[in-house]
Amino acid sequence: MNNLTADELRSAYLGFFESKGHKIISGASVIPENDPTVLFTTAGMHPLVPYLMGEMPHPAGTRLTDVQKCVRTGDIDEVGDSAHLTFFEMLGNWSLNDYFKKEAISWSFEFLTTKLGFSPDQLSVTVFKGEGKEGEEGYIPADEEAAAIWRSLGIPDERIYRLPREDNWWGPAGTTGPCGPDTEMFIDTGKPKCSENCRPGCHCGKYIEIWNDVFMQYNKNAEGKYEPLGRHNVDTGMGVERTVCMLSGAPTVYDTEIFAPIMAAIDALRPAEGGASGLCDDEILRARRIIADHMRTATFILCDPKGGVKPGNVGANYVLRRLIRRAVRYARQLGIAPGFTPQLADVISKKYAHVYPELAENLAQCKADLAAEENRFNQTLDKGEAMFNKVAEQLKLHGQNQISGKTAFKLYDTFGFPFEMTLEMAAKAGLGVDKEGFEEANRKHQELSRTTSAGSFKAGLQDNSEVVTRMHTATHLLHAALHKVLGPTANQKGSNITPERLRFDFTWPEKMSDEQIKETERLVNEWIQAGIDVTKKTTTVEEAKKEGAMALFGSKYGEEVTLYTIGDISKEICCGPHVANTKELGSFKIQKEQSSSAGVRRIKAVIGNM
Repeated sequence: MNNLTADELRSAYLGFFESKGHKIISGASVIPENDPTVLFTTAGMHPLVPYLMGEMPHPAGTRLTDVQKCVRTGDIDEVGDSAHLTFFEMLGNWSLNDYFKKEAISWSFEFLTTKLGFSPDQLSVTVFKGEGKEGEEGYIPADEEAAAIWRSLGIPDERIYRLPREDNWWGPAGTTGPCGPDTEMFIDTGKPKCSENCRPGCHCGKYIEIWNDVFMQYNKNAEGKYEPLGRHNVDTGMGVERTVCMLSGAPTVYDTEIFAPIMAAIDALRPAEGGASGLCDDEILRARRIIADHMRTATFILCDPKGGVKPGNVGANYVLRRLIRRAVRYARQLGIAPGFTPQLADVISKKYAHVYPELAENLAQCKADLAAEENRFNQTLDKGEAMFNKVAEQLKLHGQNQISGKTAFKLYDTFGFPFEMTLEMAAKAGLGVDKEGFEEANRKHQELSRTTSAGSFKAGLQDNSEVVTRMHTATHLLHAALHKVLGPTANQKGSNITPERLRFDFTWPEKMSDEQIKETERLVNEWIQAGIDVTKKTTTVEEAKKEGAMALFGSKYGEEVTLYTIGDISKEICCGPHVANTKELGSFKIQKEQSSSAGVRRIKAVIGNM
């Protein structure tokens, strides 16, 4: 087994698949472009959906390999254990209707055994067991083809486990899109089985998943049905952090060289004595891990070359705010003085900037955003603690010893005081808390929120490509109009498109005047009515820039890119898709212009019938 650093693992992986005819491409932003079905890029396949769907050829060809930054926050409350992370790097190799199961599985086996040094005897694998009955609706056959390939490589049938959908079916990343059976590879740690039913996927620690090969044979449509995709794609994923952990023999990902400088910096910020009174060693360890994970994720989000996500109360902005505030809360538990978040961002940037230059390029603004949010939350916590003390005083005055769920929820919802802190302070004050009452109040609040926002994010690019494609082209015209009305500093910071509307964020320090909004709208409609052809071509970044094209989100492009040109109005590097002629947009109407965050404005607009 080879003990590789993260840098060495990335290099070995990309080099191996380059030798198999793959083109190395740059990973995408962690902030999805034109896909409201997810808040962040959650998997390597996410940015490649149009190519996997066959909507257009990829400029780099049909065999690709990359390292993708991913953010998943569904298990945020589990962070702090030995394995869960909210940010991770995913190594991937791709076949866009090129090779299929035989090559993918064989190369996975070769890389694990010859490059990473695992013994074939350590490997156990899983395959999809199938679903339903043949001849009945919804039937999907077992993936015996994958099982046969593993047997041909020397993996005995007793180490090939056939598991159901919840274990060996992948996708889609959003509500619709490519999906299919997968085969997963596990390393046997040598620990004894926890029971007769112990198998790969068991959480006892005997089997650790290291790789996942997805065979995209199906597409889940808007009705929730699975249809043959019409093309055979392969998507594989190997997590950098987990693999480095296994190769190094470290007990957890937090004990690897990846997290070493971050954990050391956290410990250096802790007071020499005290600061964590009342916490046991396990609680201190968990707090350190949460701070390290959340600050790494927040730094990557804030430094992302696409930009546009700032701490806030909705969507991705809320997730970012929650990450920062959880880190601040646990830092207070450890006695770390205010002002620590920018210091940790410095450490994280130093660790990663040679791989992701944006962590150095955007560090100053990232640190400013972190400092502002940390300061806001510390003020919230101070006010919340004062309010809690008043509640506790009144309860004791009236001979009561429990905080009601309604009061606990009011502290949380109105004053922003975390429920966990209510529990902690109540315990110190000798008070109980009605947890069930709090959860009931929170549940009702969430139901109301879901009802209010129902339909806001109904579909993504693959759900209604015609409408969303028209909206997408409209954002290019809007961008060009803003340049004419406001000037060249009004640059795109992000966009979000549904079939109902487009949302476009751009850099601008102040509210647009009514005249500026009307002129922007007029220009876009003038270009629509002019019936201008939209052309595309494959070229290089250098050639595109020579032609005056805009490349908005830093230097993270492959050697070949797609350049979309709309007459002499717009010329942008973009993955598309777009309409063929501006006339297809019908009409354009700005509904609202508002602030998105400091120095960033937001336009919401709609298009009319063709």
